[in-house]
Amino acid sequence: MSTTDTDTGTGRTKDPATAKRHIGVSADGELGEAGSQLSTAPVDTAVPGSFGGSRAPGALGWLTWTGREVVGWARWFWRQLTSMRVALILLFLLSLGAIPGSLIPQSGTDAQKVADFKDAHSILGSVYDKLGLFHVYSSVWFSAIYILLFVSLIGCIVPRTWQFVGQLRGRPPGAPKRLNRLPAYATWRTGAEPEQVREAALKILKQRRFRAHIEKDAVAAEKGYLRETGNLLFHIALIVMLVAFAWGQLFKSEGNKLIVEGDGFSNTISQYDDFKSGNLFSTDDLTPFSFNLKKFTGTYERTGPNKGTPRTYQADITYSIGAYGKAKKTTVKVNEPLKIGDSKVYLTAHGYAPVVTVRDGKGNVVYHDAVPMLPLDPNVTSQGAIKVMDGYKNAQGTSEQLGFSAFFVPTFAGAGKGDMFSQFPALDFPVLALSGFHGSLGVDAGIPQNVYQLDTSKMKQFKDAKGNIVKARLLPGETMKLPNGAGSITFDKGIKEWANFQVTQQPGSDWALVGAFTAIFGLAGSLFIQRRRVWVRAATGADGVTVVEMAGLGRSESAKLPEELGDLAALVHEQAPTKPDTDEAAVETDPDAEPSVPAAEGAEK
Repeated sequence: MSTTDTDTGTGRTKDPATAKRHIGVSADGELGEAGSQLSTAPVDTAVPGSFGGSRAPGALGWLTWTGREVVGWARWFWRQLTSMRVALILLFLLSLGAIPGSLIPQSGTDAQKVADFKDAHSILGSVYDKLGLFHVYSSVWFSAIYILLFVSLIGCIVPRTWQFVGQLRGRPPGAPKRLNRLPAYATWRTGAEPEQVREAALKILKQRRFRAHIEKDAVAAEKGYLRETGNLLFHIALIVMLVAFAWGQLFKSEGNKLIVEGDGFSNTISQYDDFKSGNLFSTDDLTPFSFNLKKFTGTYERTGPNKGTPRTYQADITYSIGAYGKAKKTTVKVNEPLKIGDSKVYLTAHGYAPVVTVRDGKGNVVYHDAVPMLPLDPNVTSQGAIKVMDGYKNAQGTSEQLGFSAFFVPTFAGAGKGDMFSQFPALDFPVLALSGFHGSLGVDAGIPQNVYQLDTSKMKQFKDAKGNIVKARLLPGETMKLPNGAGSITFDKGIKEWANFQVTQQPGSDWALVGAFTAIFGLAGSLFIQRRRVWVRAATGADGVTVVEMAGLGRSESAKLPEELGDLAALVHEQAPTKPDTDEAAVETDPDAEPSVPAAEGAEK
């Protein structure tokens, strides 16, 4: 950072320490308002009578003293809360408070994980529960930090905005008495009239986008208002982001639905596999629409280091808006959601749903459906459960329920070549492995169950006459017979695919994005734009020659200010060149002398 300034006309340099001592207002107030209001930062002012003072006797004296203390403490608290230091502390605390919300399971996101955590860590789980760490974003302490930060930013912005508006409506302050005490300074003597110099300087400064005007014997100019504009935009953007974040958390909704090819979905809470929402969300806020999954298409890399990597993942659907909307066709891809009103439908997962047919001992079909399997690895090795809850009777005519534990691989390596794991995610060699149970599935008790797992606590596994467990690996079209005339299960040739969709409503996300970009631009402006003032004084000296003085003052010390002043001085010097002294004119008549260079042109910037 440069601290050396040069007089454009004479080449004189000033002591940096001397320049720094005179940046502020000196004892005689020589800078006056010239050095004021370069920033809209609030100034702490003492509040007379808020604290101290003796309490007068009697009830009236006590009331007066108490009122004075209450008002004083309230004003002190408000000044502290609306200071930039406290706002930064609160912003840091808000970021710090969000850490447990990311590391600890949250009840609003996954209640099952919270329950599992409490079961695994009984003491720690109880402590976390009392501290509200399982619901960080709706806890009292996080909300308190959030609200205090919001109030602090409002308290910072409102007075600064009014002050800045007042500065925009006003004019740059007049020139100080002693321009040579400012950190950037230049001077020279010219033969032009003072009025001509001032008019030329005014024109040049306005061309350089300075706000300038002539006041008395000097031109006062100012530039860099975008610095404060950027500062205010940054803080306003933070408020917008906070409001958008709060709005989104209170009114958001998010649900997941697994749909097999040929099935459909209607946007009602009862249709979701799982659903969570904000505290102020209601069912009336759901966007009315429905759609059907016609076909899912997935292709994969066959060779090379990326073998098995998906190349195409897309779901062809037909959707309609409202109860009587016209059906429309579209394709939903990964990261290319379907947008309907305030809702977005994302494609998040994919798997296979083998079609199976279950018959009883008499050959009657008691179950025929596609059974979704959950993938266990990137090659779509899948696990699931087939549950026959109604309509089945065993060989003795007794009503029972059937359950089959199932593993499915789209590409089987072959018998004797390893366990039941898929070698490739496409349907190259599909195999379904089954083992059956009979008894009670436990669904009649009304307790929710995982549809992809079997509760075998009240069931018996099928065994053959030798006591061996009945199990089989089936190819499409093959059937596994159940022992003792219990029936059969067939792996049909039709294998369907399923897709998982996530439907989200996140109000305020667009505003949060706008606020984020505005905050970035505002911060950049407040960091890289310098607010500065320039004065050009032209007055007639004692010898009748016009003396031109130029000086600059910035909000912060910067090497660019002397450089900019040097450029401006050179432009003004072209309009009002240096008038040579008598001795210099005599020297120039000497034919052996070197030609002189105008001081402003040869001056160091």
